Amino acid sequence: MAQVQLTMILNCLRIILMKSRSLTLATVLAGGVLLSSCAAFSASDTEGVQVAAAFYPLEYAAARVGGGGITVDNLTRPGQEPHDLALSVRQTALLTAADLVIVEKGFQPQVDDSVEVNAGGRVLDVTGVADLLPFEEHDHEEEGHDDHEHGGVDPHFWQDPLRLAAVGDAIARDLGEVDPAGAATYDANATALRHDLETLDRDYTGGLASCERDTVVVSHDAFGYLRKYGLHLEPITGLTPGAEPTPGDVQRLQQLITDEGITTVFSETLASSAASVSLAKDLGIVTNALDPLEGLASEDDDDDYLTIMRANLAALQKANGC
Repeated sequence: MAQVQLTMILNCLRIILMKSRSLTLATVLAGGVLLSSCAAFSASDTEGVQVAAAFYPLEYAAARVGGGGITVDNLTRPGQEPHDLALSVRQTALLTAADLVIVEKGFQPQVDDSVEVNAGGRVLDVTGVADLLPFEEHDHEEEGHDDHEHGGVDPHFWQDPLRLAAVGDAIARDLGEVDPAGAATYDANATALRHDLETLDRDYTGGLASCERDTVVVSHDAFGYLRKYGLHLEPITGLTPGAEPTPGDVQRLQQLITDEGITTVFSETLASSAASVSLAKDLGIVTNALDPLEGLASEDDDDDYLTIMRANLAALQKANGC
C-alpha cells in the first residue's frame, strides 16, 4: 500500500509540474505544499473514472449520470461563492488528475485559466450544449452592471431544468468516451436524470401558470431563465451578488413594488441579504430566500438540486399568489 501511495504522489507531482507553467521543482521541494496536497490522495481516490466539476449544478449532473462508477470532485466548496473562485493547490491537483473536467467557460475566469494550463484529461465546456441566453437589459445606474461581464450571456442556465438535462446528456457522451465499458450505464443514468428534470419543468410550468402577480424582485440577476415560466424578474443589483444598489435603483423598485402590489423581496443564499432586507423593510413587506443553486450552503446539507428547485417553486407560488 505504501509503495502504491508513493507512486501516486510522484505521478501527481509529475503531472502538475508538466502542466503548470508557473511551478518549478524547487517550488515543490521548498514549500512542501504540493507534496502534501498530492499525499492527500489515497489509493481509493484514483480508482475508477475521476471527474472534476467546477461548481455545484455540474457536480450534481455528473454524479447522477456517473452513478457509483465515478468519483466527482467539486472544485467549489459548499458555502463558497463560485464567481471569483481561485483554485488551491489541492483543487489544482484534482483538476490535473481528472479524466474529465466539466466547466462553464466565462462563469469562473480563474478556473478557466487553470483548466487551460493544468487539465490533464478531457474537458467539457457546457456553454454550447446549455444554449445560453443573452441577459435581459435592466435599467441600472451602477457601474459594474455590464452584461459583458459574462460575455453578454446569462450563465445561470441550470435554473431551466431542460438545459441541465441537455448538459447531463453531454456528460454521458463524454464519460462514454473516457470509459467505453460504462457507456450504456451512463446513457441510462442520463435518461433517468432527464425524466426527473422534465417532471420538474412541468411542475414549474403548471405551478406558475395562474398567479395574481408575475413580477419577482430578486437580489441579483441569477434567475433569468425562470422567465420561460412567465415570470418578470427585477434584480436589485444586476449581475454582482452583494453589490449596493444606487438610489435610483431603490426608488424605481419601490415604485414598482407599490404599483404591482408585490408582497415579497427575495434574497439568496451565499450572498448578503442586506439590500433585500432594507428594501422590504422600507415598504413594510416581507423577505424570503431563493436559492440560485450556484452551490450548497454547507458540507452537511441534505438538500440537492431537485429539492432546492422545488423549495424555490413553493416560495415563488406563495409570493405571487399562485
